[in-house]
Amino acid sequence: MRFEGTETYVATDDLTMAVNAAVTLERPLLVKGEPGTGKTELARQVAQALGAPMIEWNIKSTTKAQQGLYEYDAVSRLRDSQLGDERVNDVKNYIRKGKLWQAFEADQKVVLLIDEIDKADIEFPNDLLQELDKMEFHVYETGETIKAVNRPIVIITSNNEKELPDAFLRRCFFHYIKFPDHDTLRQIVEVHHPGIKDALLTTALTQFYDLREQPGLKKKPSTSEVLDWLKLLLAEDLTADDLKRDGANALPRLHGALLKNEQDVHLFERLAFMARRER
Repeated sequence: MRFEGTETYVATDDLTMAVNAAVTLERPLLVKGEPGTGKTELARQVAQALGAPMIEWNIKSTTKAQQGLYEYDAVSRLRDSQLGDERVNDVKNYIRKGKLWQAFEADQKVVLLIDEIDKADIEFPNDLLQELDKMEFHVYETGETIKAVNRPIVIITSNNEKELPDAFLRRCFFHYIKFPDHDTLRQIVEVHHPGIKDALLTTALTQFYDLREQPGLKKKPSTSEVLDWLKLLLAEDLTADDLKRDGANALPRLHGALLKNEQDVHLFERLAFMARRER
C-alpha cells in the first residue's frame, strides 16, 4: 500500500514519503501545519487512494480519551433496572463503542483520523499512548480485551495550539506541512479551478503572497482561503486589471475571504492612510 497523491490532492514528495513511512513503520502519522493547509483532507485522500474506509474522530476541548475507546451508560442501566427491563442483565447493552473500537474491529484496514488533537486537554495524548502503541485496550465492565483485527492507518492532525507530550511524540512519525510555494500553489489552484487565466492567477497570487508577508499580520491567510478568494474572483468575472491597486488602496478586492479579523483589516487601512498622506 503506497500513497502517491490523488487527482484532487497535490501532495509534495516529502509529504508522500511521510505517509508511506508511517504506514511501513505502523506508527501514527502526526501532521502539523497552519490551519487550512490540507491536514484533514490528507487523511481523506489517503483513504481514497488506498481504497480504505475512513473513521473520523473530531476532537473538541471537552473530548476525553476514554470516549475514543467506549462509554458505559450507567445511568440508563440504573433506570432500566428500576423499570424491570431485561436488558440490564447484559452490560454490553450499555456500552457505546468509540472510534478506536470501531477501527480495531473493522474487517479491513481503515484510516483513522484523530483531528485537531491539540484542542483537547494536555493529558489526552498520554491517555492514548498504550492503546495506539499496542493497538488494544481492556473493557473493564465486560472483562474483554479489544485488539485490532487489522492495524489501522492512524493520522493525527494538530494546529500547534499547544505542545504535545514527548512520550506521545516518540510513538509518532512526524511531518510538518509547509505553506506551499508559488509553483505548488499554482498546481493546487489548477486542481480546484482548472483553466483559470494565467494573468489573473499571477496577479492574484502575487497579491496573496504580499499580503501573507505583511509584517504585523495577526492571521495569515491559508491555502483554503486563497482558493475561496479565487472562486469569488472568478464568480465576479474579474480580470488581472481589476485587481490592480494604487498606493492609496492597500486592501485587495473581496478581502473578506482573506482577512478574518478586524485587526488585520485595520492594519491595511492604516497602510493605505499613510500612503495617501505621503502622496
